[in-house]
Amino acid sequence: MGNKQENKENKENKEHKENKENKKEKNEKEGREEERREAKAEAEKHRDARIESTGQLTLDENESQHNIHLITIIGEIEGHDNLGGSSKTTKYEHILPQLAAIEDSRKIDGVLILLNTMGGDVEAGLAIAEMIASLSKPTVSLVLGGSHSIGVPIAVSTDYSYIVPTGTMVIHPVRLNGMVIGVPQTFDYFKQIQNRITGFVCGHCKISKPRLEELMMETGMLTKDVGTVLVGKEAVEEGIINEVGGIRDAIAHLHEMVRKIKDDK
Repeated sequence: MGNKQENKENKENKEHKENKENKKEKNEKEGREEERREAKAEAEKHRDARIESTGQLTLDENESQHNIHLITIIGEIEGHDNLGGSSKTTKYEHILPQLAAIEDSRKIDGVLILLNTMGGDVEAGLAIAEMIASLSKPTVSLVLGGSHSIGVPIAVSTDYSYIVPTGTMVIHPVRLNGMVIGVPQTFDYFKQIQNRITGFVCGHCKISKPRLEELMMETGMLTKDVGTVLVGKEAVEEGIINEVGGIRDAIAHLHEMVRKIKDDK
């Protein structure tokens, strides 16, 4: 009788211990899940804040084939002077360090540049274009609403470029706001700046320098200025952009470029 009672107590103690361990394990599991949910929420919050402040993010490698970093060039490209608070701007001091970090990162496989810019500061725009062109990672650009003025060198600085059918590119000579000293040296300086731009553009796409300068000096298209507006397919036909396409084409092509590089290794 005593042994039966002892066995019953042992069984109850064992069951109680197992229930206690199961409950502890369940609590630990729920705790880990809660931590994962909090970490995910924090990551999404950080991601949203990053998009809002810099227009950049790294596409989730769990949802895509490779790690692709997205950079947007939107509004006016801001140089050394701050523009008004009501203006949409892309600050080159945000873009340049990020491009340097991308080049040094082993986690990022390729870069996608989205453009919808009216142009802006020549020095800042050329600096961004030169940085993109010198990246060792595969790069693809996509012109959306427009890539005007100094946005043209940025659009062609990537390894491959796309433009949507309704996207536009405005090709025009160098302009300067503010006081201009009317001496020959000023116009020589304008010519020097323009040669830097045309040299870069022609070195990174198929258009010839005479044809680019011809488009710049066109007088029959823009009512208050000289220059040319190219829409979608026209930019491809002139040899500035590689292909007409959208975000699906741009991302697919970038993944293919990354895959080819990895396969060659």
